[in-house]
Amino acid sequence: MKVLVIYYSRGGTTKKMAEVISQAISEEGVPVKLASLGELSPKELLDYDGIIVGSPTYYGSMSFEVKKLFDETVEFHGRLDGKVGGAFSSSANIGGGNETTVLAILEAMLIHGMIIQGDSKGDHYGPVGIGDVDSRCRSNCLRFAKRFVRLLRKVRG
Repeated sequence: MKVLVIYYSRGGTTKKMAEVISQAISEEGVPVKLASLGELSPKELLDYDGIIVGSPTYYGSMSFEVKKLFDETVEFHGRLDGKVGGAFSSSANIGGGNETTVLAILEAMLIHGMIIQGDSKGDHYGPVGIGDVDSRCRSNCLRFAKRFVRLLRKVRG
């Protein structure tokens, strides 16, 4: 099993969240690659059992760069089927569109046939950062990472 945590970050918050999540996955004993968009080709997503995507929130949705990544995965549509997916986002404000951003990423993953898990506590769709990685955000990132690994182990054995 191996996990890819891929993100786009302009202001740094999304990158910090990606670092927290990837470190927590590593501490759970699962190999993880942390990559900024542009550091790998979309086709490399096929090499991972779990894929987590992070984006800042721009106008209530994912950044152009993250959308472009998903647009480029059309060439291998269906080959991500059964992989475990997750998403996280950051924004400048409460009500800044974090949940709609996470949901947009999850929608793309679901269209690929990926397996997604919600959370009945904390950030229901995936971790969200508001302004910076405060203690609430960090706690939700850690919880998300542990739950992601638990699901991945159930799915992949």
